[in-house]
Amino acid sequence: MHDILIEEKVLAENDRLAGENREFFRHRGVFAINIISSPGAGKTSLIEKAAPYLERAGLKFAVIEGDLATELDSERVSRLGVPVRQITTGKACHLDAHNISHLLGWVEAQKGLKLLIIENVGNMVCPAEYDLGEEMKVTVMSVAEGDDKPLKYPAIFAASKVLVLNKTDLVPHTDFSMERARKNALDINPSLKIFETSCRTGQGIEAMSGFLRSLAAATGG
Repeated sequence: MHDILIEEKVLAENDRLAGENREFFRHRGVFAINIISSPGAGKTSLIEKAAPYLERAGLKFAVIEGDLATELDSERVSRLGVPVRQITTGKACHLDAHNISHLLGWVEAQKGLKLLIIENVGNMVCPAEYDLGEEMKVTVMSVAEGDDKPLKYPAIFAASKVLVLNKTDLVPHTDFSMERARKNALDINPSLKIFETSCRTGQGIEAMSGFLRSLAAATGG
């Protein structure tokens, strides 16, 4: 019981800070998304591939990278000329609203910013419980993980508005069923918008980027 009370207090404080973060973003017309996946599902690669489509449309965006250690992912994004900041969590398996609150000054300094992409620590469990102040969660699932993933980790699929089924070029080399994956995900969350993508072939990247662009462009501020 004691552990449950502590967790409830932690989440309550996180939700309070997340609400403040959300108001900050909305007041400045920034559409923030929280990208969540298992390690290696391709979150950073999707950001890299989406960047040209977002930039071509004149949409200014920035990235916050979350990892246990290293700045490898932020270095990859930085090479694209995209504003990026790294958060290293040490042993924490997720980002929280407090982490993001420390970077609000940096976000405000990005004049004309319309889209903030937060790449969470690779984990499909803890990030489902922690609101960062984003407008929506995006779950990325690679075909190498198995089409039963939504059934095993229902919380994150229920909390997300978008599902990206990534690495579709590997489907012929696996037992993955796109039909089963879609059904399993939609059984958990019937309102999920689903994109099928491959960073290797480019499949679906333009459509996914266009969707994010339209949401960010519609954000007031």
